[in-house]
Amino acid sequence: MVVVDVQNDFCEGGALAVAGGAAVAEGITRYLREHRAAYDVVAATQDWHIDPGPHFSDHPDFVTSWPVHCVAGTPGAELHPGLDTTGIDELFHKGEYADGYSGFEAHACGTGDAGAASSAASSAAGRPRDLARWLTDHGIEAIDVVGIATDHCVRATALDGARAGFAVTVLTDLTAGVAPDATERALAELADAGVTITDSGTPS
Repeated sequence: MVVVDVQNDFCEGGALAVAGGAAVAEGITRYLREHRAAYDVVAATQDWHIDPGPHFSDHPDFVTSWPVHCVAGTPGAELHPGLDTTGIDELFHKGEYADGYSGFEAHACGTGDAGAASSAASSAAGRPRDLARWLTDHGIEAIDVVGIATDHCVRATALDGARAGFAVTVLTDLTAGVAPDATERALAELADAGVTITDSGTPS
């Protein structure tokens, strides 16, 4: 499973809140508590902006430019407290110096002692610490993508996953979109790209 950007700034009360973000955090937690054994690994991405250039704007168009959000090291960039991180094997940061919509643009930063050690070992071995390589190193051929926002970073991550050769499924009830029309278009685009669109089958 790849959990995309379930962060405080993308949930209610955050700088760039998406309606239903907190519910997605809690829904993923419930789902993983019941189904964690079904996944060999779970990765989570975080927007982690340091100086992303025109991605931040005082006059955003909400297409390619946005208000300031998920600044590295701030509370807004942290994973939402409703998301239980105990089952996450690796964190991936993206967007430090660019927009960074896709989790496949991210690099591993570790989670806890084991994750940090894994990231350090990967780096020392000379392997790129990107998501595609990390998944491949773990023998993963298929991924479920969940998180925020369906019509932006979930979309980009799922498309890049399919392009990288993974069998990709988006669990729609464990995602939240910015706008209904954009979300509908994104899901249609994903289906056209061979991504499976379904739900988790877990009651909310």
